[in-house]
Amino acid sequence: MRNLAPLGLRTRLIAAFLLVAAICAVSTAALTYRQARSAVLTQSQDTAVSTLRDQLEAQALTLPMDRPQLQRVVNEIGKRGKPHPWTVYAEYGALRVSSNTTPTTSGILTDKLRSQVADQPHGAFQRVEDERGEPYLTIAMPAVFAHNGMREATGVVLYAVMPLLTEQQTVDAMVQAARQGAIPGLAIAVVPALLAARSVLRPVRDLRRAAQSMGRGRLDTRIEVRGADELAGLARTFNETAGALEQSVAELREAEARARRFASDVSHELRTPLAGMLAVTEILDEDAERLDPDTAKALRLISAETGKLAVLVEDLMEISRFDARAAELNLDDVDVAEAVRKTLERRRWDDDRVRAELPDAVRARLDPRRFDVVLANLVGNALRHGGAPVRIAVRTEPRPEGERLLIEVADSGPGIAAEVLPHIFDRFFKADAARTRSAGSGLGLAITLENVRLHGGTLSAANAPAGGAVFTLDIPLEVTA
Repeated sequence: MRNLAPLGLRTRLIAAFLLVAAICAVSTAALTYRQARSAVLTQSQDTAVSTLRDQLEAQALTLPMDRPQLQRVVNEIGKRGKPHPWTVYAEYGALRVSSNTTPTTSGILTDKLRSQVADQPHGAFQRVEDERGEPYLTIAMPAVFAHNGMREATGVVLYAVMPLLTEQQTVDAMVQAARQGAIPGLAIAVVPALLAARSVLRPVRDLRRAAQSMGRGRLDTRIEVRGADELAGLARTFNETAGALEQSVAELREAEARARRFASDVSHELRTPLAGMLAVTEILDEDAERLDPDTAKALRLISAETGKLAVLVEDLMEISRFDARAAELNLDDVDVAEAVRKTLERRRWDDDRVRAELPDAVRARLDPRRFDVVLANLVGNALRHGGAPVRIAVRTEPRPEGERLLIEVADSGPGIAAEVLPHIFDRFFKADAARTRSAGSGLGLAITLENVRLHGGTLSAANAPAGGAVFTLDIPLEVTA
């Protein structure tokens, strides 16, 4: 059952409607059948009981009675059966007579009926079935006479047995008619079920399409409100929520744009004075040897902090370009192994601290400058926060979507804490919250991730089983601009 696809809302609504219709039809038919059956049987039963009583009272009985007299009474009453012909039996002491030639009463005249009529001077009746399953109405009526204002029993009891085949056929015809009318009735009920399902599902479909449209970024999507029921209230609430969300998103975008412009403007404004400060600090650094130790120490501190500020400004400008979607790729055919070696040589990492596994003849089409930034940030981060030796492994891997370039940068440090790992690429994130100052800007890995995404690739961080952090770069071997 778990493997079966769930039924749609339309199917469930129609099924529920048809189920209710079927229950109502069955209940109505059952109640109608019960009332009609009772009415049919009651009418026949009352007629038969009244007729038997009237016929018995019209007979002149002389006690004690002999068989010929009792037979005459039975024959007379047996000719006047209503509403159907009946067979009349009589019991008087040891005498047993019948209005037909087969006085067998086995299974029709029961002991229960005899005991009831013995205690009931007005008579009793039962509906029974014979051995063939045919229904009969059996009426027991005692012959009485009035004495001193009381009704005294004569000892004569007459039993009228009337077949109920006509009534049974009428009831069966009613059942058959109910069965034959149920299927067309349910078929007709499908039409209002479809209409009801449509009226319920239309707002739901509108709501789904509106939600999908909003998911694609169209926050001005609204739903037409029809009527004043619960679904109309839901549509109205959706529109109000969408309006509030659109306003909030617009405010957030405006605030984000202002923040980007502010960071970009500040970075641009700081570049010129920082360039002058860097030139001055370089000159002062050359004369630091001739100054007293305290002054030289302060001068070197200012020079180092100015360098950090310059790096931060450059990183802010770079991240602003990514946010403004102004960053572009300048693609070129690159020998990957040679590009890795040049990155390490420029930063003087071509010693035992970094070990590279570089296969020959691996060429990729990518942006050499951005690739250099990515690799330099990963190796520098591994040396600064992990530990030497740092291993660089380059390989290619065929995929259905095309061949990929995979580069792993692994350090020999303790690895990345589990609570830090999800935030490793966040801007200005520092693993040690107590470390408010560091050599980096806090934007290195964020810029690295943006450069990788610009190449259509992915960058992931994990911990190696043997210890140490592993950054895996995965980009297409043939990047398209």
